[in-house]
Amino acid sequence: MTALKGWVDECHQCAGLFRLGRDVEAALTMVDVFEGAQRSLQSAGVQKQHAWAQLLTQMLECQERQDWLGLADFMEYELIRLLEESSA
Repeated sequence: MTALKGWVDECHQCAGLFRLGRDVEAALTMVDVFEGAQRSLQSAGVQKQHAWAQLLTQMLECQERQDWLGLADFMEYELIRLLEESSA
């Protein structure tokens, strides 16, 4: 399994936990997902790093509001898209 495939699977799993209302478990997984995304995007260009910073801000705002479905959407769609684009 490639690193990208692993991160995509982690994003789907974490988003699924948020959708099921298992927010405590999902939040613990989310830390690992964010750390992995950060490492993956370190070598990406400035534009991708800026997009990551904006996306991270939006996801943390969702977490602060306890908007678990919004956070799941960001992880499952926007974060995966960004990771896929940066690895292409």
